[in-house]
Amino acid sequence: MSSTDKRKQSLYFPEEMLREIQAEAVRQDRSLSWIVQQAWRIARDEVRRFPSVNDVLGGLDDVRGRDE
Repeated sequence: MSSTDKRKQSLYFPEEMLREIQAEAVRQDRSLSWIVQQAWRIARDEVRRFPSVNDVLGGLDDVRGRDE
């Protein structure tokens, strides 16, 4: 995906977290989208260190939704 590709996506945040993000957006005079994008850039390496579901289950496939 190029850096100019813009796609609409709905994300859902707990109410208190959304209020905090909105307050930070106002404080920095930035959009909510910009704040979340910067947060992801800062946090992505740490998030990638989280174990996956397959790691926790010992490599077993996640069967949720398999028959849908």
